[in-house]
Amino acid sequence: MKLNFSRFLSLALVLAGLTAIPDATVAQTESPAATTAPAAGVRRDPLHLFSESIEALTAKVTRSVVQIVATGYGLKSEKPASDTALFEPQEAIGAGVILSSDGYIVTNAHVVQGARKIRVRLPGLEVPGADDSMPHGPVSAKIVGLDHQSDLAVLKIDAKDLPALELADSDHLKQGQVVFAFGSPQGLENSVTMGVVSATARQVSDENPTTFIQTDAPINPGNSGGPLVDVDGRVVGIDTFILSESGGSEGLGFAIPSNVVKNIYEQLKTEGHVHRGQIGVYVRTVTPDLAEGLKLPRNHGVLLEDVMPDSAAERAGLKIGEVITSIGGKPIGDTKEFATTLFGYKIGQEAPITVIRDGKEVTVNVTLVERPDDPQRFADMVSGPGNVVSQLGIVGISINDDIKQLLPDLRIRSGVIVAARTPSGGLLGEGPEPGDVIHSVNTTPIKDLAALKAALKDLHPGDPVVLQVEREGALSYLVMEYE
Repeated sequence: MKLNFSRFLSLALVLAGLTAIPDATVAQTESPAATTAPAAGVRRDPLHLFSESIEALTAKVTRSVVQIVATGYGLKSEKPASDTALFEPQEAIGAGVILSSDGYIVTNAHVVQGARKIRVRLPGLEVPGADDSMPHGPVSAKIVGLDHQSDLAVLKIDAKDLPALELADSDHLKQGQVVFAFGSPQGLENSVTMGVVSATARQVSDENPTTFIQTDAPINPGNSGGPLVDVDGRVVGIDTFILSESGGSEGLGFAIPSNVVKNIYEQLKTEGHVHRGQIGVYVRTVTPDLAEGLKLPRNHGVLLEDVMPDSAAERAGLKIGEVITSIGGKPIGDTKEFATTLFGYKIGQEAPITVIRDGKEVTVNVTLVERPDDPQRFADMVSGPGNVVSQLGIVGISINDDIKQLLPDLRIRSGVIVAARTPSGGLLGEGPEPGDVIHSVNTTPIKDLAALKAALKDLHPGDPVVLQVEREGALSYLVMEYE
């Protein structure tokens, strides 16, 4: 356990000074004989109480934090100056947090992506039925669902009555709030570090509207997937990456907010994939220059630059040029807050959006609809285990009339569309992604799912496999090898 108390020493001294004031008053009114001495060996000064509180918090939280070891295959360059690469066994170590007593665990997608085998150690618990030499595991885990966009994954282990942590409401997080990061930095399991919330909604890239919690609590490789918790032991975020020139912690750690985690976790747990809604608008953060030039009623908020024809927003009555001030009563100051808040609403749910119209605030209810280009939308069309193509590690669906209506610009009007990925497959190389349409295997055209399975049936170890796929309107080849 690593704790740095230096930054909190001033706070402790202030607390000590505050508690010393009433003691001094008592000393003036009572004789020394009337004071009660503390019990031998017991220190009740603020610094010791502060330390004891952290010890108790750590003991509680570490019971719900796991270490994840994922093994698989990856590319490694043979020489630094060479263009060649080799497939070799690789191992990734990360962390995760138990969110339900029946064994559901949340971690980062990049920790388990491409893993052939996932093992989980529970360093804070003794695993029922485990060998005496390995009381904390490892135990096998399977991937329930994985979402690349949010970098979250849900795992399941076969266990009951596990201590689960509660997800806090990250909307209530404050800058300067004390937080603790748990995980396995550099593979050192069951570690904890302490810091504060540096920013509650940090957008790392202008191209990506995703916002993160920024913290100076030391986070290092191996912390990925571990929880960031508040002083009540509730999860406020999932540690995911750092910004560092040295490769180590430089006080710039980032975590996925718990409200995003909750949304993704519930969808992956129940459906195995994530649906993302939209209302059909393009927005821009209002600036003073923009407000002055367009004579907007206020110089902050979010401007509706465009409302798409026949979109949910247009049907609800939103108009170009209106300024969004809040969603569901939560103030909206910029596009980051707009995207994050809207993401909290599920498809089919109404989002109360307040805009300034004719100088007055008006609230309209806009129903979120599924993104028409979301590849995960095909996962709901899967009828059963027969859709699994184990060699490719995918779940596929034959192109039918219904899918053709969803993909009117499909270049080749037959084949198999990839609805989802499975945890493992029998091929090494760049596999197909959700949304890809497989049109051929080597030289064999693929008309439907049955044809795809037949083409893969006679593969032998070492055989090359070349898939022709259609991805976002472009045809390409994926080269793999049967393991």
